[in-house]
Amino acid sequence: MTENDKRPSMVIGYWMSDRKSQKLNWIEFGKVCRQHGYELVKLDLDKPLENQGPFAVILHKLTEIIARNDEKAIQIIDRIEQYIKDHPKVLIIDPLDSVRTLLDRYKTYNVVLNTTLNNIDVFTPTFVEILSTNVKDNIKKLKNAGVTFPFICKPFVAQGTTYCHQMSVIFNERGVADCKPPCVAQSFINHNAILYKLYVVGDHYQMVERPSLKNFYASNDDRDTITFDSHSVSKSDSSSELSVLDPSESAKRSSIDPIKLHSIVKTLGSYLNMSLYGVDVVVENDTNRHAIIDINAYPGYDGFPDFFGKLIDCVMSRRAQSVCSKAYFEDSGFDTSDSSDEKKSRAKLNSIN
Repeated sequence: MTENDKRPSMVIGYWMSDRKSQKLNWIEFGKVCRQHGYELVKLDLDKPLENQGPFAVILHKLTEIIARNDEKAIQIIDRIEQYIKDHPKVLIIDPLDSVRTLLDRYKTYNVVLNTTLNNIDVFTPTFVEILSTNVKDNIKKLKNAGVTFPFICKPFVAQGTTYCHQMSVIFNERGVADCKPPCVAQSFINHNAILYKLYVVGDHYQMVERPSLKNFYASNDDRDTITFDSHSVSKSDSSSELSVLDPSESAKRSSIDPIKLHSIVKTLGSYLNMSLYGVDVVVENDTNRHAIIDINAYPGYDGFPDFFGKLIDCVMSRRAQSVCSKAYFEDSGFDTSDSSDEKKSRAKLNSIN
């Protein structure tokens, strides 16, 4: 009998960087898993998964590996996808196609754009992809897409790189030359320097408040581009001068709507087919419209109460849904190589992309 044969039937295979697991104190999650009848086993990505399972669930944060896209990274992802294909009953949190969508800011904003959230005054600011260094062509693209000054220039890749948080505020046509393609230009929404981060774990979510960029206004070619690291500006203990409102401006707090937040989580979870993700929301000054300015896979979960309890609840809930869904379709004679939820979400994403 091999070591794998001795394992219980419910094994959660996981992978995340050592830095991430230490930050989350992942050893404690292993204890929580055992309390619910699961064993937590770290995947060795350099070896075939067939020799490490069988797994009931694969839980991962592979964003850095997917974003690397070098030969070794491609081989690792290919092995994982082959295992998933060969074992369709294994629950994946979260599907790799869904994670790939969130790694691409342009695709992510298109997902939001094509939801029904606009019906409740939730929107994503106007945006366009910038792929060229031709300033005249880029100015034309910006105008055609309705992107207004000032706008934020963001790297195309949203996570997993050293530069994904390096952004610029561009105030005028002269500053368009500072765009570094491939990137996404997104109209800046004044929001009194308050960012609301939604951390989502399955059906649970937590909102935390963070500092953000102060109010900015268009300038007629006399203001230089501002570059900044969005991660540093929005830390809970950040003291960036970019977050300090000008003395002439009101420090009136925006009014966050919990009903809209609930709708954001419910809608995006369905469209993205994601269980673990974060949403950055700002509330537009004067209008109180809620703007989704970024979404990311498996965020830090800073300030999330009972994270491990909510995570194991998410695993068990998603697994129960997956088992029931597959059983229904098997009884109906349908192909079950993908779960029904995965098929529906893939269809939504394909129609958008």
